[in-house]
Amino acid sequence: MDNNILPKRNIPRDVFLHLLAIVTLYWSAVTFVTLMWQYINYFFPDVLDYYPASFNEPMRFAVSSLFIVFPVFILVSWYLNKIYSREAVVRESKIRKWLLYLTLFIASLVIIGDLITVINIFMGGEITTRFILKALSVLLVAGVVFGYYLDDVRRETPTKSAKYFAWATGVIILIAVVGAFFIVGSPQSARLAQLDQQKISDLQSIQYQVVNYWQSKEKLPNSLSDLNDPISGFMAPVDPQTQDKGYAYEYNVMNAENLTFELCATFNKEGKDQYSQYRYAEVPVKGVADNWTHSAGRVCFKRTIDKQLYPVKSKQID
Repeated sequence: MDNNILPKRNIPRDVFLHLLAIVTLYWSAVTFVTLMWQYINYFFPDVLDYYPASFNEPMRFAVSSLFIVFPVFILVSWYLNKIYSREAVVRESKIRKWLLYLTLFIASLVIIGDLITVINIFMGGEITTRFILKALSVLLVAGVVFGYYLDDVRRETPTKSAKYFAWATGVIILIAVVGAFFIVGSPQSARLAQLDQQKISDLQSIQYQVVNYWQSKEKLPNSLSDLNDPISGFMAPVDPQTQDKGYAYEYNVMNAENLTFELCATFNKEGKDQYSQYRYAEVPVKGVADNWTHSAGRVCFKRTIDKQLYPVKSKQID
């Protein structure tokens, strides 16, 4: 056998690995920026956002993505470097060059767009700490990607600092991921929060039915069972945490003449309603802006139906 014959290139393998490395790089960069933005939203809330969006869901998705995607990127990059050390021709392959220059192109556009946005916002007089931090996070991530791969594409052999760069970025991402758990809480904490939100949703539904009962029959129901309607299909819900025991929510008539009643439930955590989780449901009583704020433990919500705002249906027809 001629020793001068080069080993046959594994093109499908090279395409797969390089594409996987680039895609996981993009994914990691975008989700890391997303995570940074949620940190900024949390520590620097915008006073103009009367109904600010919840940061829990995007933060959880970013943490989940980084937990899986970034290690895949590091593993694939490490494996490619091992291939480069054995097969130098792979490092000079066209697929790698094209993907690296595409990465540089995208990073350049992101940096240019970010700087244009900063200048435009600044000239409009709307510059805020929150905006500056978000712009810097994008600029920093795009700049690091651009600088690293610009240096890498110029080299004939992998840089020896790649291992240290991987460790440094890994530590930064690990700190960001761990810190997110202190904001969104553990899975168990998230489960308890979801149960509390379901309880609020149930109470809102009951409240609506109580008002509808008054408008239809011109009196308050004596108990939650009075609200059950087999025709409409409504059945008074029970506490989801005691569903197996069938424990109902508490309903008490405080003053039948003034149409005052209260709804009670036991909550797992404090609910400040600070990120709109309770504000969008239909609440047909006065004072709906923040009337579902609650502490942990048993909490009662006192309600009084305004007869002028919610007249009986016979008078509405007249």
